[in-house]
Amino acid sequence: MDWVYIILVFLASAAIAALVMPQIIHISYKKKLFDKLDHRKVHTGTVPRLGGVAFLPAIIMSMSLLTGVCLTRDGNAGGQLLDPGLALGICALTLIYFEGVADDLTDIGYRAKFCCQFVCAAMMVGSGLWLKDLYGLFGIHELPAVVGMPVSVLFIVYIINATNLIDGIDGLASGLGMMAFLFFGILYFRWGAFIYAALAFSGLGALAVFFVYNVFGSIERRRKIFMGDCGSQCIGLLLALLTIRLTLCPQHDAGARSDAFVMAASALLVPCFDLIRVMFGRIRRGTNPFLPDKTHIHHKLMALGMGPHSTLCAILLVALFFLVLNFGLLHVVDANILLAIDIVLWTAGHVWLSRRIRNKSAH
Repeated sequence: MDWVYIILVFLASAAIAALVMPQIIHISYKKKLFDKLDHRKVHTGTVPRLGGVAFLPAIIMSMSLLTGVCLTRDGNAGGQLLDPGLALGICALTLIYFEGVADDLTDIGYRAKFCCQFVCAAMMVGSGLWLKDLYGLFGIHELPAVVGMPVSVLFIVYIINATNLIDGIDGLASGLGMMAFLFFGILYFRWGAFIYAALAFSGLGALAVFFVYNVFGSIERRRKIFMGDCGSQCIGLLLALLTIRLTLCPQHDAGARSDAFVMAASALLVPCFDLIRVMFGRIRRGTNPFLPDKTHIHHKLMALGMGPHSTLCAILLVALFFLVLNFGLLHVVDANILLAIDIVLWTAGHVWLSRRIRNKSAH
């Protein structure tokens, strides 16, 4: 009957987000808390950017409801519900949530954001959630703590920022996040890591409600809202937590955990690859790699004349393509060769896009 609890946590998270989101929009309009327009933005009009404020209450309340129901019905369930990685992960999530709210309200700057992200990552790593084995990726297997722990901190910060920076058009960060949460939730459920499956589905429930408001909401009717840094950073931290925990599942042998590592990375491939490409591009041009520009994948697709919704669908299909490709080749191709295939395909796609943009500009 575990699937009933999974459905419960998803519905509870969605219901809480659905109750909170209209109130956030109402307060944002009343206090004039809108997203600032600049040359990088693809929208017009005044839109609140505090949608991510609903995520933490929805996730914590739905998870608390699940815990209470499980412990009431079966006191022995406490063993799988009390997880130090999850406990400190929720603490880190709360901290980055407040930092994100502060940033959405006052623009605290990227240095302060990085400091908070590193503290949150260190908190998670200190609970035992760190990459102890790369299972042959780059020829590396077991990692000593002196290497694995700092690498894991950098990995978590990287995932947080990759998710944050991909949030450039309606539904993109939330769409990619929903795809990853659904993937993680199903995988954890199949492997018996019940509490982490529930965490993934609670994130999915909150994001599903936000996606409707963000993509289909009307500015004129005051029903539209953006995620903001609060929401994107919370999603990124949760995805990093679920990724690392997947490599530590004790129920499976090393081969299964190796597969899990590749599958987890595949779910995050688009935002991670895009961040690397954008950062290297900024460094090559001699600009600050931490300052925003219009070189992300969604900017390139829109430069070809695609609309926001078409761009969203195209990127989600690309993400799904890589996920299916990697899943299909997982047991046939070595992980390093699979990564090389992903890089070649991703690079070839961007070379093609750049040529199309240059040709369009020339005419």
